[in-house]
Formats: sequence, structure tokens, C-alpha cells
Amino acid sequence: MEPLIVLVVLPVLIGVTAELIFRDARNASFAAALGCPAIIFLWLTLRDPDGALSWLATLLVSPLAIALSLATVILGFGRGRARKRNRRKEPLHV
Repeated sequence: MEPLIVLVVLPVLIGVTAELIFRDARNASFAAALGCPAIIFLWLTLRDPDGALSWLATLLVSPLAIALSLATVILGFGRGRARKRNRRKEPLHV
């Protein structure tokens, strides 16, 4: 269950949090890309105090986690902030 938390749930939560804190897609994706390895490293060190998992485990897991957090940010910004098209057609004046 813990690998599922580290690989899926944690990056999605980081992406949602970055999206809610930063209202700009560029800043939110930058924060998610930098924050994801840091949070995963903290999670792994807190869950494994003996040190069996090192920072190399974070490096191995981080590409997938960063990709999921960035995908969450992009999906979040794509849904609610889409431009509305004007459906009303005005007659042409000649």
C-alpha cells in the first residue's frame, strides 16, 4: 500500500496543492516539479528511520512522481479555466 501512496497519491496531492496555492499554471507547475522530490524524500525518511532507503530511492521514484504531479496541475488548469466561446451570432451589417 505504501508504494501506491508514494507513486500515485502523494504526487496528485502535491499537484492539487500547488494548483490551489498558485493561480498561475507556470508557477504551480514549477512548484510541483520542485516540491515533489522534496516531499517524497521527507516521506521516505520519515517512514524508514533506519535508513534502508536512501536518497537514491527518491531519485529513482521522482520522474514518475513529478510527471503525475505536473499532469495533475495541467488537468486542473485545463478544466476550470477554459475560454468560453461566444455562441451568439450577430448579423453582418453591410
